[in-house]
Amino acid sequence: MKIQDILSRVDSGEIALPEFQRGFVWNRTQVRSLMDSLYHRHPVGSLLTWSTGNANTPAHRGEMQVPANVKLLLDGQQRVTSLYGVIRGEKPPFFEGNDRAFSGLYFNIETEAFEFYAPVRMRENPLWISVTELMKLGSGEFAARLYDNEATRQKFAQYLDRLNSIDQTKETELHIEDITGEDKTVDIVVDIFNKVNSSGTKLSKGDLALAKICAEWPAEQSGARSELKKRLAKWKKEGYNFKLEWLLRCVNAITTGNAVFSALDGVGSDIISDGLEKSAKHVDYLLNLIASRLGLDHDRVLGSRYSFPLMVKYVESQNGRIQDARERDRLLFWYIHTLLWGQYSGSTETVLNQDLQAVSEGGGGLDGLIENLRRNRGDLRITPSDFAGSTVGARFYPLLYMLARIYHAKDWDSGLELSANMLGNNSSLELHHIFPKSKLKEYGYGRGEINALANFTFLTRDTNRLISNENPDTYIGHFMSKNPGAIESHWIPTNPDLWKIENYRDFLAARRDLLADAANELLDSLSAGSLAESSHAGADGAVIGRAVNDEEQQILSDVNAWVVDRGLSEGEVGYELVVEDNGELLAILDLAWPDGVQEGLSQPAALLLDEDAEVSTITNQAGFRVFTSVERLKRYITQDVLALEPAAD
Repeated sequence: MKIQDILSRVDSGEIALPEFQRGFVWNRTQVRSLMDSLYHRHPVGSLLTWSTGNANTPAHRGEMQVPANVKLLLDGQQRVTSLYGVIRGEKPPFFEGNDRAFSGLYFNIETEAFEFYAPVRMRENPLWISVTELMKLGSGEFAARLYDNEATRQKFAQYLDRLNSIDQTKETELHIEDITGEDKTVDIVVDIFNKVNSSGTKLSKGDLALAKICAEWPAEQSGARSELKKRLAKWKKEGYNFKLEWLLRCVNAITTGNAVFSALDGVGSDIISDGLEKSAKHVDYLLNLIASRLGLDHDRVLGSRYSFPLMVKYVESQNGRIQDARERDRLLFWYIHTLLWGQYSGSTETVLNQDLQAVSEGGGGLDGLIENLRRNRGDLRITPSDFAGSTVGARFYPLLYMLARIYHAKDWDSGLELSANMLGNNSSLELHHIFPKSKLKEYGYGRGEINALANFTFLTRDTNRLISNENPDTYIGHFMSKNPGAIESHWIPTNPDLWKIENYRDFLAARRDLLADAANELLDSLSAGSLAESSHAGADGAVIGRAVNDEEQQILSDVNAWVVDRGLSEGEVGYELVVEDNGELLAILDLAWPDGVQEGLSQPAALLLDEDAEVSTITNQAGFRVFTSVERLKRYITQDVLALEPAAD
């Protein structure tokens, strides 16, 4: 079929994109290479479509209505999208991605090079022709321009011939392989897709689950993907970043009681739709419970994401709300331990299935869950060495925050209890280095020691600014006198000798002892159901959360926003790099793209700020491209991934 006919069928809805397909991910280099190949009449591959027939047609991307004989595009989305964008000069109906990848393509009639618009070189230069304008108007419209301009008149025939060659690429025939037959289920089609697309972006287990759900979703309702993304967008607005696959696992747990997505086979659309509603409702309940009871009220401290499918299933078994306070606290006891020990960091499906069986009828309930933890962990006691991690990426960072919230740590200068819902910019909490980073560095301590978890606490912005770069032996005594008990409420050793910079290692050891004792007291109280009732909720019952202000976290948030704004994948903050088989934690990466910033088409990447060389080495050995500065990461994305012109041009 000719390219122009393919695009016409996209316009009419006869060729559409299945909803389970991912969005457009090509960059400018790939778009430019495609046009160059077509110009030189090189083969550019065939397309793969799926004729689903009148019945059981999976949902498609975009708002337009599609005919019963629609062909769903399985392989060739990147090429068709690029061609549509360059030839039509606009996005196709099913478009999701970065339209800058195909906007502004120009052709040099002298060098025969395709490049994207660069004002310094191309403005008012008759040798550079807009490809989109050429495709829309036809080469004949450019004949007069070429002949009337002295710079192009001498080679008029040659230049016009080259423009004709570009214009005629619309007539290029592309072979279309069409999958037909009632026996071609979604599973079979996705398997065919992955085999055909073995060198490109494969569909993950989550994509396959979405494909199953899309196939069952009622046609009269909005698409399954949009319904799922609506929930994710709601939580993101509230400060929680969850992935589509994570929500699918919650739905799967509710509807099938199973972690394996293949359990969705044959599950009807009404059950799936009901499972999504219940999952969203139970997630809201759990977020409020964890925030109000444990003080974990924002994304950075909400660990163990994949314990949520299990907890959602358990809440459902309790008719949507855990009425027994002791059972509620024991569930939170279990949740904290899954967070601390990375219960679901390895083979998620295997471990999650074991735990789902435990909460099923006759599986032992919470006792069975906790026993599974003991069997995997051996001991659920916290030791001082567990607080030996460095940076806020450590698994125990949320526990440090939790202790400060639950045990009502006080601000050192004001003497008021710290709360993440304190109002006013100068009252919001900030991460505080007890021993200043600069002073420790001057004294010769390494990065790991400087960023030790036991050197962190939380203070209001006013107090943090007041302390500034002072050594503890200068300011701690002052605050102990001003507000008795405030310093101790942060588990700070009161021996003045330990406040001296030369005794920093002894200070860390002493504070780890105090933190471990407090952590065990908290966990014992939860396990026994004896923790005093307290709440961080507002008058209407909704949790009022306010993230801790931290300079590094703000940098990571800004970088993520910058990347997403360019149509690329959002990175994972605090990504746990683990051994897949056993869940052994190798490192926690500040910001990572395990599937690449250009998902499936670029190398896994990680941004590491102020980390030891050992962490960079481990990350690099795991196949990640490591960046230690924001500037280098942005340069890589701009020039290598997006293939944009240097900023100076």
